[in-house]
Amino acid sequence: MIMTRNKGFLSIFLLLSLLFITTSCKTPTDVAYFQDINTEGIVMPQNGEIKIEPNDKLSIVVKTMEPSLSALFNLPAVTERIGETGNYTTTSGMTRNGTGSAAGLSQYTVTPKGTIDFPVLGEIKVAGMTRSELAGFIKGELIGRDLAKDPVITVEFVNMGVSLLGEVTNPGMYDINQDKISIVDALAMAGDLTLQGKRETISVIREENGVAKNYKVDITNFKELTQSPVYYLKQGDIVYVEPNDMRKRQTTTNGNNIYTTGFWISVASLLTSITTTVGVFVLR
Repeated sequence: MIMTRNKGFLSIFLLLSLLFITTSCKTPTDVAYFQDINTEGIVMPQNGEIKIEPNDKLSIVVKTMEPSLSALFNLPAVTERIGETGNYTTTSGMTRNGTGSAAGLSQYTVTPKGTIDFPVLGEIKVAGMTRSELAGFIKGELIGRDLAKDPVITVEFVNMGVSLLGEVTNPGMYDINQDKISIVDALAMAGDLTLQGKRETISVIREENGVAKNYKVDITNFKELTQSPVYYLKQGDIVYVEPNDMRKRQTTTNGNNIYTTGFWISVASLLTSITTTVGVFVLR
């Protein structure tokens, strides 16, 4: 009677173990990106250019046919010490960082009111403009006031970026050096997600009117992703990729052992030995 009961228990356990092993060997379906894309394609959003905001830093350079006239609209040259050699160089529009090396062009810091004080033109309201819009505005003002003919205006963002954290290959802060940057671009810059990153619940934390708001995006669904207000990122955004359950269990000792095929084979083997031993003992 006991032997029959033990055999029945062992049969049920082996059946459950086989079911678990079969399930664990199933190919995951939540790893591939953009699973909804087909031959018909998906209409991409047309907006998304980064707008200038208060406290942004901008580099603005004016070039004309006359160098002396160009200098009138550009910030003055700065004598710069390079490294620890003691050598000095004079570079137009260069600033100094903490190590004494060239850090980049001089910066206009946008005031809390959204303005900058531009040479000759005075105070300009720049908040809400894109780079190209600001360049076009300055060019129009210079030509309209008969201050320059055919000037070339270059506007660049300085020290602006997005942060990528969590389960990405190379977490860190990445500079924005283009007019628009999508979350896909940003993840590519960070070396892509690791296999342990959750694809369906990526967080984009954005400050809006002094409040941090958390948006969730799913990169397995491209259509839904492109319709998100954070598909195109903006300065200061934080992208966080949460680790999946397997990755979380790796933080504990032997956290994933119970989910491995080898573990259940070992348990089945142990129970088979125990059942056999008990059966032999009962028969005696």
